[in-house]
Amino acid sequence: MNLGTLLTSSLSDTLQVSLPLFRPELCLAATIVLLLLCRMLPVLRWVDSAWIALGGAAFAAAYAWADLRGLPGSPWSPVASGLSRQELFTGLLVFDAFTAYIRVLLAGFLLLYIPFTKITGIPGREEETDFHVLLLGAVLGMCLMASANHLLTVFMAVEMASVPSYAMAGFLKGRKASSEAALKYAVYGAGAAGIMLYGISLLAGVLGSCHLPTMAARLATVLAGGSTGGVTTALVLGGLMLAVGLSFKLSAVPFHFWCPDVFEGAAAEVGAFLSVASKAAAVALAVRLGCTLTAPPHADAAQLAALADARFYGAHLVGLLAALTCTLGNLAAYGQTNMKRMLAYSTIAHAGYLMIGVAAAIALGGVDRAASRDAVAAVAFYLGAYLFMNLAAFAIVALLRNTLRSEEIAAYSGLIQSSPGIVVAMGVVLVSLIGLPPLAGFTAKFLIFASVSQAIALGVEKPLMSVLLAVGGLNTVFSLVYYLRVLGVMIFGTPSTDRVNEPLPLVSLPGAFVTGLVAPVVVLGVFFAGLYACAQFAGGFAS
Repeated sequence: MNLGTLLTSSLSDTLQVSLPLFRPELCLAATIVLLLLCRMLPVLRWVDSAWIALGGAAFAAAYAWADLRGLPGSPWSPVASGLSRQELFTGLLVFDAFTAYIRVLLAGFLLLYIPFTKITGIPGREEETDFHVLLLGAVLGMCLMASANHLLTVFMAVEMASVPSYAMAGFLKGRKASSEAALKYAVYGAGAAGIMLYGISLLAGVLGSCHLPTMAARLATVLAGGSTGGVTTALVLGGLMLAVGLSFKLSAVPFHFWCPDVFEGAAAEVGAFLSVASKAAAVALAVRLGCTLTAPPHADAAQLAALADARFYGAHLVGLLAALTCTLGNLAAYGQTNMKRMLAYSTIAHAGYLMIGVAAAIALGGVDRAASRDAVAAVAFYLGAYLFMNLAAFAIVALLRNTLRSEEIAAYSGLIQSSPGIVVAMGVVLVSLIGLPPLAGFTAKFLIFASVSQAIALGVEKPLMSVLLAVGGLNTVFSLVYYLRVLGVMIFGTPSTDRVNEPLPLVSLPGAFVTGLVAPVVVLGVFFAGLYACAQFAGGFAS
């Protein structure tokens, strides 16, 4: 193929195939450019950047939803069959049901998050353009994380999501804790990125490619041919180093140490972003890498058999990290006195539960494709429910900070006397985070545990899955104490005499916003069929 033919082919692929399926990301990029123009041109500085950002997010959400509905086999698609997986930009990205689902989640999060920051007043009027540019830039990187099909895209997407997050963590100017949080986050993030990049170079050097399906095929060939000790060592080290970068984004043990300090030092609004959006993108990337490298789409029986050792390694590595993560997260949350710090450890624990589902999906990938799809669907459903649960929790913390002038748990003492509606809303959210029926958290956790039980029933990595099921159940019991302690302080505590006792009624704009977030937590616990059908469709990429 000569250069002219290559350029013509690439241009045709970009304009006719890739760009039409890249519309949500293009909307976010265009919105960023528009926000920067408003910042630069004095004539446009009077325009409220929140409305521009919200408009861009709305367009991205509309295109993401249209792409999800338009896929063959979608619960809403009139088309029964057709192309359901398409590589974009010569294989750098992939568009499939899972990509479309995560895009909808991230765009939907933006539609809720931007009004949330407007209601709570952080960022201020002078800084909000910069804040929204960073926010949309990070979400753009997270969309790329969900659709990454090449290791260089993986690294670029992780950095695109991470660098704006460092700046957002330090957005409270003049506050020492905020600056310290941003610096700590950036230093640890740079170290994790360097390790991950070295791991990528090892894997690419051994397998001769960075394209994920090609890497999986060559890995099957290497393992089937009986790899030498040096090759095996390089592959194992490369996998471990790649896992370091993912573990940092997931705040998984032992790479969780940045999370509580950053959450405590940053604004609650930033904590909500890191807890929900960043977590969803990191989990999506873990699912993408784990399932594609150990059980690639359209692999034949011989390839799946050859990749058995890779699945064993991946499932045990993710499973070990999951058990440690949810256990440490729940146990460390016991002694916390700051609400944001407690929610940080709660975030770590929930990352562990999600990783249990990822471990089950990897283990089942080469044995039962349908069961692996159900495990991915459980993770996808958990992410959807988690969006409302944790965003509601941080929204309540931010609103109470504005009224009580404190984020300490002790400041919530006797809050039911002045703001009973907010206490009820917080109770619903905390009980859902525990995983008790009939709320969304119970359904989400039940589906994760059901996928692990299915692996046990099929005899797939039975010792590992049995341990993960026991660890998940015990940690659910552990979490009862520190979540209910907050409720106990709110209901049975005695209000401090020197506390600012300004009520926060539900019949107000902030109260209505909280109600709008808490309502899906209740509804999805009972009427979960719609979201689960969507999650099952998203999980189809693993089958």
